[in-house]
Amino acid sequence: MSKKILAAACAAALLSLSVPAFAHITLEQGQAIAGTTYKAVLRVPHGCAGSAITSIRVKIPDGMVSVKPMPKAGWQLSTTKGKLATPISDGHGGQITEGVTEVVWSGGKLLDEHYDEFVFRGALPNTPNTVVYFPTVAECEKGVDRWIEIPAAGQSSHDLKYPSPALRLTPKP
Repeated sequence: MSKKILAAACAAALLSLSVPAFAHITLEQGQAIAGTTYKAVLRVPHGCAGSAITSIRVKIPDGMVSVKPMPKAGWQLSTTKGKLATPISDGHGGQITEGVTEVVWSGGKLLDEHYDEFVFRGALPNTPNTVVYFPTVAECEKGVDRWIEIPAAGQSSHDLKYPSPALRLTPKP
C-alpha cells in the first residue's frame, strides 16, 4: 500500500473515531484548576434530529459560585437562584449561601445544520481530582435532547447515550 493511501486510511479511521464526540454538547475545556475562576464554553454542535434548538438550560454544579452568563444576541437570558447545598467561604470571613443554580438561553433558533457556543463564568469548587457535571437540556422545535446523564461508579461518559458535559478539576500546580 502506498504511503498516501495508508495516510488517507489512517486519517479516515481517526475521523470515524472522533465523529461521535461531535454529537454531544461538551465543554470547550475539559479540565480546569480547582478553586479558580472558569470560563465555561458549551459547544452545541446541532439541533435535535433535524429540528432547531430554541432553548438551552444548564444546571450549575453545587459548589460553583459567582456565576455570570454571557448574553447572546437573538436569545433571552435568565438565571435561577437558590440556596447552595453546602455554604462556601467567600474568602473574607463570610459565607456564600446562595447563587445561580441554572442558566437559560431561550427564544433563539439554532438550526440543526449550524453550530454555536453558550458561555458563562464562575468560581469552581476547590475539590481537586474530582469531576463536576453541567447537565444541559436542549429544547427544540420538535423534541428535547437531555444531556444530563452522569456516569455511575465504574462507568465512563462514553458508556452513556446522553452524557452531561463534564469538567475535571485538577490540583493547583
